[in-house]
Amino acid sequence: MKTRITPPALSFVIGAILLAAPPALASTALYDPSIQHHPKDGVVKLYGAGGPHTAFKKVADAFTAKTGIAVDIIAGPETKWSADAQQDADILWGTSEQSMTAFLETYKTFSSETVEPIYTRPSVIAVKKGNPKGITGIGDLTRPGMRIVVTEGAGVYNTSGTGVWEDVIGRTGDLHAVRAFRQNIVAFAKGSGASYKAFREQDADAWITWPNWPLTHTDVADMIEIDPDHRIWRDVNMALSPDADSEATRFLSFLKSEDGAELMKTEGWIR
Repeated sequence: MKTRITPPALSFVIGAILLAAPPALASTALYDPSIQHHPKDGVVKLYGAGGPHTAFKKVADAFTAKTGIAVDIIAGPETKWSADAQQDADILWGTSEQSMTAFLETYKTFSSETVEPIYTRPSVIAVKKGNPKGITGIGDLTRPGMRIVVTEGAGVYNTSGTGVWEDVIGRTGDLHAVRAFRQNIVAFAKGSGASYKAFREQDADAWITWPNWPLTHTDVADMIEIDPDHRIWRDVNMALSPDADSEATRFLSFLKSEDGAELMKTEGWIR
């Protein structure tokens, strides 16, 4: 039997490549095993990506006014809040199922069994205020010269937008449409916040996103519904820590109540 030995120089090269390679998912790299999870501090704390946070804030304000229980909504890029969430998060929200699955790789106190989808929303097209290009649907975005922003995780960023544009334009199996649409993409932005910035700064005509963004930025964008043949849906979901403050369960119940649903609906979240 022959034994194959890797030359030292080749071993060095392989090792250097492995060390230089980025992690498959940025979320996993954020895990810090030295952080102890102790969320019981008298304040209900929710962490997650930006987008649904504006609707959650409306619900939290109503809940606090009714009960006197403090609720903190902490949102934005995961790198900004990950260490804090590993320490004191009562609740995590995922802006899609794949986003929550990635979160659970980092926030190990939480488990998949505790994840509950609570609201959903459809993909939409955000266009410039006044819709100067007269965009009425996805088909218009395949016209030559259109400028489109899409949201993508690119393998390194946890965002609900990953794959959405491909799912939307590819739903009917029209490869020509996928090619034409792709040629019009001017930015593959990592996260919705970055997409909104690109939409404004790169003179984009359209952005494939979720209703809450144009609904909360009406001075900048109008919303165009996507036809049923191309429309896709993704949910927002919640995971409750087994060590959460007892008030966290009360807040979740309120969030899912009729009063909570009415507030969430103002920003496009439905049940």
